Amino acid sequence: MKTLKFLSFFLFAGLLMVSCSSDDDNPEPVLEEEVITTMTITLTPAGGGTAIELKTRDLDGDGPNAPVITVSGDLASGTTYNGTIELLNETENPAEDITEEVEEKDEEHQFFYTASASLNATMSYENFDGNSEPLGTEFTLATGAASTGTLTFTLRHEPNKPNTGLADAGGETDIEETFTVTIL
Repeated sequence: MKTLKFLSFFLFAGLLMVSCSSDDDNPEPVLEEEVITTMTITLTPAGGGTAIELKTRDLDGDGPNAPVITVSGDLASGTTYNGTIELLNETENPAEDITEEVEEKDEEHQFFYTASASLNATMSYENFDGNSEPLGTEFTLATGAASTGTLTFTLRHEPNKPNTGLADAGGETDIEETFTVTIL
């Protein structure tokens, strides 16, 4: 009888250990998407001069307030601008520089630039990922004759690379904003 109780105890203890084993020995990492509250595009004339800043800031995200969109000035006709894009999460203090993360994970990101048909401007990529595919946090913008129209900047997460543009890029949009600009 003592032997039976002894064996029952070990059998129960063994079952308890098996039933309480953790299935979380290798938990899945939680991948949080980047929070981007602010996108600043700086356009600096290649020959020198005053930089133009295009900025969108949306501190409440999907909240009730619309983003604040500003354009600091007009573009000059017949000018090439060196462009840079800065992304921030201003819900953090100090603000977190999301541009660094996008550039570190360059194969998972790509900016796309779209000029409306009425705007006499073209843009081209100046920085690329590890596979020589476009990243786009740096670019050039060349202006033609005087015109007014829009520039749209779209950051895609996990786009198909290579692609022929936004239409076949796939992926998810991290941020997208359209700015009304004038070329004088």
